[in-house]
Order: sequence, then C-alpha cells, then structure tokens
Amino acid sequence: MFNKNIKLVLTVLILAVAVWQFIEGNIGNGIMYILLSSIFVFLYFKNEFILLSFLRLRKEDFPGAKKWLDKIKNPEASLIRKQQGYYNYLNGLMVSQTNMKEAEKYFKKAISLGLSMDTDMAMAKLNLAGIAMSKNRKREAQILLTEAKKLDKHNMLDNQIKMMKEQMKKAGQPQQQFGRTGRGGRR
Repeated sequence: MFNKNIKLVLTVLILAVAVWQFIEGNIGNGIMYILLSSIFVFLYFKNEFILLSFLRLRKEDFPGAKKWLDKIKNPEASLIRKQQGYYNYLNGLMVSQTNMKEAEKYFKKAISLGLSMDTDMAMAKLNLAGIAMSKNRKREAQILLTEAKKLDKHNMLDNQIKMMKEQMKKAGQPQQQFGRTGRGGRR
C-alpha cells in the first residue's frame, strides 16, 4: 500500500506521538501508539501484497495471487531486497506452469536477491533444476539439485528431489532397442 520510505516516516511520527503521550502522562495511549508503529515496522519488512499473495497461493488460487502481486507497481523502489526476492520467487511460481524461459529468469533473480527461508531457496533451486533438466542441461540440474538438498534441512522437498534424480537417471540411460539387430538377418 505504502512505499517503504513512507512506512518508515509514519513509524517515526507515530513513535514521536507515543513519546509525547508518555510525557503528558497518558501511558495507555503511548503504549497503543507504540503497538500501532510496530505494525508499520512489520509491514516494512513483510510487504502486505506479498503476504496476501502467499495466502492466495496457499489456497492454490493462482489468479488471485497474481492479482495481488500485480498491485506492486515498482518492486525495486517499493520493496526491500528480500521482498524483491520473494516477489520474483512468487512470479516464478506463477509463470512456471506456462512459460519456462520467463520462470527461469524470475527464479534466478530471486536466488540472486536472496530469500529468508532455506526451504524457499531450496524450492527455487529445485524449480531451476527442473527447468535445466527440461533443456538438457543435466550438469547444471545436478548442481542445483545438490544445493537444494543441502538447503532442505527439514526434508520437506525430499520426495520431489528423489523424483527429479530418478528422472535424470532415466534421461541419462540410452534407449534399449528391442528386436533383431544383426548383419545377416537370421540367428
């Protein structure tokens, strides 16, 4: 809703009013203003549109999540670095179903900007590994899978990583030919 700088200014102003209320002897009002300012501090570090988009995504409502993400007009100016990472991560998740090239761009940018949780970073690398595997870049996919496995400390993505490794093994095996292959035709 507000630019990150506006959130900081509002926090400082509300804290100033809280101090004034404490000086006037209105302790209850001062505490209320401190709690109010903490909301803006929270929203400085956790963007409200990204939070709402995560809630929509949790309910598997991709169009609703995309709608909330699209409300962020200038992510570089209005979001801090980690929020920009999550903005790109969420866009990558949305686009991965339809446009792999664009999804790869979003995931790489999210990884370079950084994500707060190791599980989210592992998920981004797992998605990048799947994209790399589909483009026959097996070495890159293997490296990304190894990194995803290291980041997944709670084994939440264990099944997906195992499935991806099995698919890589199947893709790496030469196709067996059935039937006769010989020079004389008869055996």
